Amino acid sequence: MSVGIFGGTFNPVHFGHLRAAEEVREKLNLEKILFIPSGTPPLKTEGIAAARHRLEMLRIALRGNPFFDLSDIECRRRGKSFTVRTLETLRTLYPEMRFYFILGIDAFLDIPNWWQPDLLVAMTDFAVISRPGFSFRSMRESPYVRGGARIPKDIDESNDEVNVIRLRSGRSALLLRMTPLGISSTSVRRSIEQGKSIKYLLPPGVQSYIITHKLYKS
Repeated sequence: MSVGIFGGTFNPVHFGHLRAAEEVREKLNLEKILFIPSGTPPLKTEGIAAARHRLEMLRIALRGNPFFDLSDIECRRRGKSFTVRTLETLRTLYPEMRFYFILGIDAFLDIPNWWQPDLLVAMTDFAVISRPGFSFRSMRESPYVRGGARIPKDIDESNDEVNVIRLRSGRSALLLRMTPLGISSTSVRRSIEQGKSIKYLLPPGVQSYIITHKLYKS
């Protein structure tokens, strides 16, 4: 069974997250996408809603999609949320599953700043999704991409939706072209702070939850 692991703060979850997950699932023919909101992110600390709120907003957003599941594994854990620990736990609980860790190009390039990055890159395959302002060619800069890895110069203009490159660890990174939606959690929070509408940026139930609990108000 192949499962995509979609982690992050989801602060808040929006249609960009949901559409990206759906496209990854479809392009890689995955059985499930498992959303795992971080409890206490090790790198992001400011302006983050409590884990219980972010977990509940995800629960609301994922309703009705049988291919999307939610895990509170990081929200229940005390201390900072480290991806390596989460993957270790998942591999122990589900040894028969093949996991693909989903993240954007920018996040993949930032992996050297994560906790135990060498171990992380040896533990899982990656589904690296396109992000506005970043090119797949920039992945040559990553110390985890095998020297001489074939990243065609025109990969960012290619009609191929999925390209595969090998990592130094022996794992693979699948490069996926996504439908650009231009929605970010940062822009959603900024709109809320400025009293602007967030309608059609996220599921209606999530918008209602934010209003009811007065989240992201300065």
